[in-house]
Amino acid sequence: MTGTARTAPRDWLVDGSLAPHVDETPPGALYRAAERGELALPFCLSCRLPLEPEQRICDGCGGNAVSWEPVPLRGTVHTATLVHRLEPGLVRASAPYPVLDVELDSGHRLIMTTLNPATAAPAVGETVTIGFRTVGGVRIPAAVPAAAHSETTEDRP
Repeated sequence: MTGTARTAPRDWLVDGSLAPHVDETPPGALYRAAERGELALPFCLSCRLPLEPEQRICDGCGGNAVSWEPVPLRGTVHTATLVHRLEPGLVRASAPYPVLDVELDSGHRLIMTTLNPATAAPAVGETVTIGFRTVGGVRIPAAVPAAAHSETTEDRP
């Protein structure tokens, strides 16, 4: 190949300008792991309690040592909503889209949408696997409902 530039795939939901900033702060570890196809999240090094990505002090033991570790790509829909929002230029979807609160098997909870466009939200209690969308060149976690699991678990350029 001679001098061709590879462009990031266009996300189905939002404009690339809404991509998260990846740096050396703790949440950056989540996006660096996603680039490798892993979901890495923080645990308290002392008591092993799952922590929020920005959390620096453990609610369980008060410890401040954090370990970012790969977790299983599986969880359960804790809450779900269907968002009806059109915002030309930022939100690409022209129909309602799901936003999910997923409780991962690791004990963490993440807010995400689905890997692919969906006109209905998965049911509360439904098992999902985690794939990765690409927004502005940054890979982010996205849910793959059980019904859609046979289609794909990862976006492709």
